[in-house]
Amino acid sequence: MFEVYIHVPFCLRRCGYCDFNTYTATDLGAGASRGNYANMVIREMKSTKQWQLDHGIAEPPVSTVFFGGGTPTILAARDLVAMLDAIRKTWGIASNAEITTEANPDTVNEYYINELAAGGFTRVSFGMQSAVPHVLKTLDRTHTPANVAAGVNAANKAGLRSSVDLIYGAPGESLDDWRTSVTTAIDLGVNHISAYALTVEPTTKMGRQIAAGTLPKPNDDDEAAKYEIADDLFAAAGLEWYEVSNWARPGYESQHNLGYWRNVDWAGVGPGAHSHYNNVTEIDRPQSALLTAPASGGTTEAIAPAGGGCPAEAGLGVVPVSHGLRSWDIAHPRLWGTAINEHRIPWADSEAITAEENLEELIMLGLRLREGLDLGRINQAIAANENTSWQTIAVDPLRPMVDEGLITISGNRVIPTRRGRLLNDSVIERFFGLAGI
Repeated sequence: MFEVYIHVPFCLRRCGYCDFNTYTATDLGAGASRGNYANMVIREMKSTKQWQLDHGIAEPPVSTVFFGGGTPTILAARDLVAMLDAIRKTWGIASNAEITTEANPDTVNEYYINELAAGGFTRVSFGMQSAVPHVLKTLDRTHTPANVAAGVNAANKAGLRSSVDLIYGAPGESLDDWRTSVTTAIDLGVNHISAYALTVEPTTKMGRQIAAGTLPKPNDDDEAAKYEIADDLFAAAGLEWYEVSNWARPGYESQHNLGYWRNVDWAGVGPGAHSHYNNVTEIDRPQSALLTAPASGGTTEAIAPAGGGCPAEAGLGVVPVSHGLRSWDIAHPRLWGTAINEHRIPWADSEAITAEENLEELIMLGLRLREGLDLGRINQAIAANENTSWQTIAVDPLRPMVDEGLITISGNRVIPTRRGRLLNDSVIERFFGLAGI
């Protein structure tokens, strides 16, 4: 399974709680403008594909595509379709692929949604956050619940699946406020809802307000109570949890997000986007060598690494084939664009994924899913490693967590209970201890 994530860093305004890699300027330099952004992303796709070929990575057709941000729908719909078409030309797209874009309800209408549907999109994820005006104001959101409903209705008419995102724990949000948001989201008739606890970073506007005492700090007990409210109401409406923060009717789960949690390969394109590969073939080439990729017009572009980030420069030639790799693009769009214009892969850096890191990720990700952690897969990874301090995980040592109501065991799979979801970090740490890592 292979996925592609496209990061669109532009926004109409920066929300007070947001710590994502986003910018409100329309032109950030070096070709990284709203009007030219699709062209820059397409150029990065070409260099990414060539890098994959040079490192022995032969991916299958893309199974999911996700446009995130930022606000992807701040761009013209034709630009999103152009980037999707480029993915199809570069890697191919599976016939049953899930193609999603995030959408700010203020930036789409029926015509926009119809253009996405005609261009091959299958799903829209609307940033709803709340249905309560004073909570939206605290979050610096400008849309109204009516805008969200209009977007969902347009998506339904166009034959697209819809999802909405909610945030709980905003300063000043009561339990009744949260119930209103959850029931409003359910009443939209969508088949997928995500609900995330508010995370406040100190460098954000909201973080500074909380530090100054002008806004109250989110409370862990309050957030836990709101999680339980959401879980109860979603379940009663036929939306089953399938990941700690996601609920869906059976068959409507986000395949893209499931791919992340199942640790598949994905290519991230755009400023700050991350990529992940499970097996990268070692290469033997001078560090000064350039990669090549087709340029528009049928000639060839030379592609050199950016910022020491391309593995040819970062010493990937000695990385064993059994190791994975993660990389991340340069965050600032102007510097990202400069790297592309200089025919360099716009990675800020990359690193080999060690066997221990891979095992940790398998445990962490598996314990977030309703399908559960596959003990067979974990024990296979442990047994295949030469680290003699690691220990395979048997069922009996897990009994105390079963007795504490943190997990259930079904066959060879460990599934977190609701209590285990709320105490997920603690459950993960105990698994690390059992495995000896």
